[in-house]
Order: sequence, then structure tokens, then C-alpha cells
Amino acid sequence: MTEAVTPSASTTLDSLAPLLRDWLPRQRWFAGKGRPVTGFTPVAVTQFLPPNGRLDLYHVLLRVHQPPETTHPGDCYQLLIGAREALPPRLAPALIGHVTEGPLAGRTVYDALYDRRPAEVLLEALRTGARIAGLRFERDPRQEIRPHLVARMLSAEQSNSSVVYGDTFILKLFRRVVPGVNPDLELPLALAREGCSRVPAPTAWLHADLDEQPYALAVLQPFVSGAADGWELALRELAKGQDFTLEARALGRATAEVHTALARALPTVTLGPAQLGPLVDGMTERLAAAVQAVPALLPYQPGLRSAYTALAELAAGGRTWTAQRVHGDLHLGQCLRAPSGDWSLIDFEGEPARPLAERRLPQPTVRDIAGMLRSFDYAARAASSAPERWAHDCRAAYCSGYAEVSGADPRTDPVLLRAFETDKAVYEVVYEARHRPDWLPVPLSAIRRLAVSDPH
Repeated sequence: MTEAVTPSASTTLDSLAPLLRDWLPRQRWFAGKGRPVTGFTPVAVTQFLPPNGRLDLYHVLLRVHQPPETTHPGDCYQLLIGAREALPPRLAPALIGHVTEGPLAGRTVYDALYDRRPAEVLLEALRTGARIAGLRFERDPRQEIRPHLVARMLSAEQSNSSVVYGDTFILKLFRRVVPGVNPDLELPLALAREGCSRVPAPTAWLHADLDEQPYALAVLQPFVSGAADGWELALRELAKGQDFTLEARALGRATAEVHTALARALPTVTLGPAQLGPLVDGMTERLAAAVQAVPALLPYQPGLRSAYTALAELAAGGRTWTAQRVHGDLHLGQCLRAPSGDWSLIDFEGEPARPLAERRLPQPTVRDIAGMLRSFDYAARAASSAPERWAHDCRAAYCSGYAEVSGADPRTDPVLLRAFETDKAVYEVVYEARHRPDWLPVPLSAIRRLAVSDPH
């Protein structure tokens, strides 16, 4: 990646390096946790405001180096760094540190997304379609962006950062950025062209071309005011002892509407033996790696592997499937129910840990369905008051709702569904073992069910 950094900007970042080395690993969106930061390479630094004012504002793309550097070039992160003489108490959570040398010596630097003024600078640039150095702010001319909307940072922990403007728009700023077409912009734009109302249409977006490659940096979309995400809603209904099957059915219909629109908007492919082979091999390899990482999986390995071999046998017998673009990381937390009762799907970035090219591959729609079915299982176990059949009934209602729109019930292809649900549960086991050991019993319960040839 070609650097777009002036000598003065490079000097500024050099003076920030000790602070960033300590601050970055503590951020929820930092992907390199557990490995020391050995250095930084500035990729692009853009000054947003005139220098020597009360507030300095820098847009920074920064490559972070961590071992093993011989096999990994380092992740590139997007930062919006502000500098003030002193930080008011309301910005204490945004503190990066106090600079002792270089052009910003004596000033306090902080994550400027927490600050209304810098966040509103971003919105104005999007509203006016600004060009600032190598940054390009674009917008849909059919959608109005009113100026002077008050900004507030969302506090929820996530792999990116979001700012809400006056309950009208939400800006998602991607933290770890990679070259290429980001599906979190690509797919909502495609769905908007199809008139699919289940996904908020992008209003504006920020990107940059570096080394002749596109980098998606941020997306502005309408904010669904008063909406509850599916995870919060499910837990709330569980706490009240309320049935959730009607919502699950409606969510199944919404998912099918999005899948149907994506199939119209973007190419589909047929998966036969040649195409299914690499897919099954990938599942098998992930299982083997998971068993090495979490020995508790070892007794179930043969049964879990049979889920994949059964799928390969169907393909060898001439069975084919259709693959298309899908959400890629669908679960209850990626769904919003508006006060009107309508469901929307959000966050089409896919699983951030997977390579971008893999996230953009056509997949069977059951990939998303399996993720949602696993999410019902998680919700049931997160609420100690969940009735025994709660997850089972929600899974059934979701599949029924999906069939009402798509014409195909996922349960009528049990081999395909079992393979994808197994792959998802194996991923969950590794994730929970590493990050949330208290949650490990949740996917292990599914593992025991999926390890038998007829898990239902």
C-alpha cells in the first residue's frame, strides 16, 4: 500500500506512537489482542481542520505491526484523532493520552468520534460530497441530509464504531479496513436498487483509493428510531414470559425477502460436486483445527464430521444447490424491529475475521439461516427463565416464515442445514473457549445434538 503521508504528518504520528501502542490494544475493535504491538506505519494522514486552532483533527489510516511479521503484514486501522489543550470531563472515555513531544506537545489527544464537533465535521463532508486529500465523501443525491444534526457516539461494544445524528442517521466507521469492495456498502446499495425496504439504504459513504485499490471507510444510513435489536427483544420477551414465535416467523419472512432481492440483484451460481468439494473441505479443516484448540470437541469429532461427509455424498450423487450473496453473519443482534413491528437486517460486513474475498463469495442461503437458528439457542440459554421448548419453537416458526416468502422450507434439506449449523457451532465453540468460557456450554449443547445423524 502506498503511503500518503507528509513529513510533518509522519512526525506527528511518531510522537503519538507510545500512546497508541498502549491505547489500541484496549479497544473492542482491535483485532490483534494477545500479541504485542511492535510498530506502526502511517498509510494516510489527513488534517480536517486548520492547524493551530483550539481543536486539531486528523483522519488517520495506520498499519499496526505485530508478530509474526513474516507471515502477516499488519492490520490497517482507521482513526479519527482530536487534539485539545485539555479534555472536558464528558470526553474522559475517549482519552488516548497527553503528548510530550513533537508538533502536538502539551496537548491531549483523544478518539474524536466521541466529540460532537469532529463527528459533525464528518457529516458535513458527507452532506456536501467533499474531497479532502485522498478521501472521497459521496452521497445519494436523492436523499436529503440536513445540516447541524447533533451527533452522539453509540456506546455498545462492536467491531466498528457508530455515531447517531439527531435520531435521523447512523454513521458506521469501519475500524479495521482492507482493500476491496466492502459488502456492508455493496449489498445495501444493491438491495436499494431492488427496492428492498428490509435494509436501510445507504445515504452517503466515505472511501479512499490507495495504491489504485478502493478502501471503504464509512457508511451513513437512516437510523431506525425507537427500534429494538432482536437479541434485546428476545431476552425482554423471555423475561416477561411472552411468546416469541410470531416475531420469529416475521423475522423469517424478512430474511427471505432480503435473500430473494439479493438473488435478483447479484449473480447466482450452481454448486455441484466440483464446487461443493472445497466448501466441505473447509468445514472439515475448521473442525480439525477446532478439536486441536478445544479438546472437549474430541469425543464428538466423528459425528460432526459425518455432517460434512453426508453433504459430500449428496453432491457426489448428482445433487446441486444454488448459491448467492448472503448476509454472512446473521443473528438476532443483526436485526432491528421498528416500533411499527417491521423487521430490518443490518451489518452486512460478514464475519470480520474472514478474508474479504471469502466474505463476498456466493453461499447457500442456509448459511444465514443456520446463524439465526443458533442465535435462538443462545437467547434461550442467556435467559434462565426460558421454557424448555422456547428455542425449538422459535426455530420452527422462523423456518415457516422463511418458507412463506421463499417457497422453500430450510428443514426440507436437512443434510445441508445440519452441515452449516454444525460449522457454525464449531466456530462458536472456539470463540467461546477463547473469549467467554462461561458461554462454552451453549455451543457444546448444540454440538451434542448435531453429532448424531438425525439431530432433530
